[in-house]
Amino acid sequence: MTAQSATALILEIGKKRVFACAADWPGWCRSGRTEEQAIETLAAYLPRYAPVAERAGLALPPAAAGSFAVVERLPGGAVTDFGAPDKIASCDYDPLTGDDVHRIMALTSAAWAAFGDVADAAPARLRKGPRGGGRDRDQIIEHVIGAEAAFARKIGVRQPAPASGDAAAIAAMRTAITETLGRASAGAAPLPGGWPVRYAFRRIAWHVLDHAWEIEDKSDG
Repeated sequence: MTAQSATALILEIGKKRVFACAADWPGWCRSGRTEEQAIETLAAYLPRYAPVAERAGLALPPAAAGSFAVVERLPGGAVTDFGAPDKIASCDYDPLTGDDVHRIMALTSAAWAAFGDVADAAPARLRKGPRGGGRDRDQIIEHVIGAEAAFARKIGVRQPAPASGDAAAIAAMRTAITETLGRASAGAAPLPGGWPVRYAFRRIAWHVLDHAWEIEDKSDG
């Protein structure tokens, strides 16, 4: 995608929820009940996303949250309304240069590292919702790892979900993911019918950061 002064956005519009995803910044993606709310929430999360970009050796433009340009609107579905970005945009099939791949790999790796830091610092028991619902830290960790094993199958990487305490197996799975996605390409999915590279990176990075921020928010109080 070409550089531009405004932050390029993909909007996924469901009946009950809208996701605003920064097309060039995997993981910077938030939701709201309307397009306006989703974009406002995305802007509000810039201070939480910027350290991830910095960890990847990248700097967000100074006006990243001050100017947005919607490059694509996608009709959402049940998964969108449930709470996850689910639709593949046409720009997710854009060709990738070596620099493109290096950049989005660095951001995804930084998201994984940020999640690890947050999980390590969090208490085992997290604050619950008003009716006592919600997962504790270790349950969220297991969910993230299990989801990544499912995501990996979308790009042709098939292996059992590692145990949450098996750091070597988790690292091996993530290495397999990045090796499969991490090469210049025409942008097509590595697996017929699977996820194209740009979408795979942005979905994986969104999921891990969404839960990192959930753990942070529920560690207080």
